[in-house]
Amino acid sequence: MKSKLDNFLGWILAILLGAMVLDVLWGVFSRYALGFQSSWTDELARFLLIWVGILGSAYASGKNMHIAIDLLPQYLNEKNKKRLDIFNTVIISLFVLGVFIIGGLRYVYISFALGQTSAALKLPMGIVYAVFPIAGILIIYYRIRNTFFN
Repeated sequence: MKSKLDNFLGWILAILLGAMVLDVLWGVFSRYALGFQSSWTDELARFLLIWVGILGSAYASGKNMHIAIDLLPQYLNEKNKKRLDIFNTVIISLFVLGVFIIGGLRYVYISFALGQTSAALKLPMGIVYAVFPIAGILIIYYRIRNTFFN
């Protein structure tokens, strides 16, 4: 399951990054070759960057490529390293649950309830913010999977 999720998430990130590159190229081309920049290119690039950054953090968490301070674990025996890993998983999961999932879902709900749309694309802002609970679920899944089932 994890390898399929990694593969799927990797493809999603590649597609989003490719779309962002094409969007920025079109924005530069329209500004310098056509004499005006399409109004939507800047906004789309910003939204794609948010999605790539947040989903990329979930992907990095799944691959254990996130930033870590490994000064303490090198002095611990295996039993205490496992305890520290469990402690880290609990702390990270509680933070992600509170901020990404609960806070993100509230933010998405409020955005839809208020009918917020983006200025140029007229895209519901709830869609842009939906990446937070999605990434939160992925990060918690990866942390639990990497800590207890690896």
